[in-house]
Amino acid sequence: MLSTGVRESQLRESNNQKVHPQPMEEAMNQNPEAIDALISRIFSNISSLKSAYIQLQAAHTPYDPDKIQAADKLVIAELKNLSELKHFYRENNPKPVCVSPQDSRLAAEIQEQQSLLKTYEVMVKKFQSEIQNKDSEINQLQQQIDEANQRREKLEKNLKLRGLSVRESEGSGEQNGFFLVDLTPELFTSSVEAAYKAIHDFSKPLINMMKAAGWDLDAAAQSIEPSVVFAKRAHKKYAFESYICQRMFSSFQEESFSEKPENPTVNKESFFHQYLALREMDPLDTLGQNPDSIFGKFCRSKYLVVVHPKMEASFFGNLDHRNYVMGGGHPRTPFYQAFLKLAKSVWLLHRLAFSFDPSAKVFQVKKGSEFSDVYMESVVKNLVMDESDQKPLVGLMIMPGFSVGGSIIQSLVYLTGMKVAE
Repeated sequence: MLSTGVRESQLRESNNQKVHPQPMEEAMNQNPEAIDALISRIFSNISSLKSAYIQLQAAHTPYDPDKIQAADKLVIAELKNLSELKHFYRENNPKPVCVSPQDSRLAAEIQEQQSLLKTYEVMVKKFQSEIQNKDSEINQLQQQIDEANQRREKLEKNLKLRGLSVRESEGSGEQNGFFLVDLTPELFTSSVEAAYKAIHDFSKPLINMMKAAGWDLDAAAQSIEPSVVFAKRAHKKYAFESYICQRMFSSFQEESFSEKPENPTVNKESFFHQYLALREMDPLDTLGQNPDSIFGKFCRSKYLVVVHPKMEASFFGNLDHRNYVMGGGHPRTPFYQAFLKLAKSVWLLHRLAFSFDPSAKVFQVKKGSEFSDVYMESVVKNLVMDESDQKPLVGLMIMPGFSVGGSIIQSLVYLTGMKVAE
């Protein structure tokens, strides 16, 4: 027989063999706080994963390789955490991380809230970036609208000044309509050049007719400006250009140009309207429509001061041109038509000068003035000083100078006492 001690030992072993570990489900059912902590960790991990994914998306707009790489690592880390929780659950060992399940659950909730906050921050930054882009687009569109409105107003103003509309055609635009012209200093400069060319062109037939009439050109040149020393005999033609210029530009600084205006309340737009109306038209056709217009009166008065009675009588043997002009007419002769081209160019320049605000200013250069390369330009380019140390002096003003829009258009002068460079 077994002793009492041995029997008690066997009994204990037998009882121990009947005790089995509880299944995982039972253990979890018996520890609901651990389950709650695990679920909270899962939810927190999912929120963190969502936040990391949003950061990854935001890193693509605008494209930032560094941010993309950092966000990608964060996504991988969160996926790894989620995988570990999955394996932890499958191993039926939901062992709390914290000593207290309540502490673990609270920490998980805090982490979840932090992840949500980070998600909102990323979304706010993304929305702010989109708002800035939209504001930039709005500003660009507003600028385009303003520029379009300015162009439209300028076009409407020019059309109003013309009293005409622009017509398109398959052929030349100058045949069926008019091109719009902007009032700029460059336009005025080109008109000054056109006026001088008209003076030069009219001086040619005038000199030829003087030759044909037997005039002494040397004496005629000296009578215009005595004591001018010309470097070459051919330069005496500039005396006749100066003669024409002085008479054509007399009273240029006056709005009326010495003529009584048809409308006393002429404004800047009216001057530009007159410029545009005559710019593309033949002057004789214009005068045929309205011979007593202010332009017609200007042509008559300037012809009478440019072409002296003795000059006309020597050219034609009579004063028919002069008498016809004084009677209010405009003769259709080649000589008068050549003069009308000159008158038109000077008239257009005057209309254009008073279209600016403030008006373009004209300035004269007196004979004997010292040459200034700021306000003057020599009509002859290859002149050189003689052996004296004196500064070049103006002998003739061929074309006056102008100031417009803060720019200076130099007066064209002939320098006296110079030599021609070999």
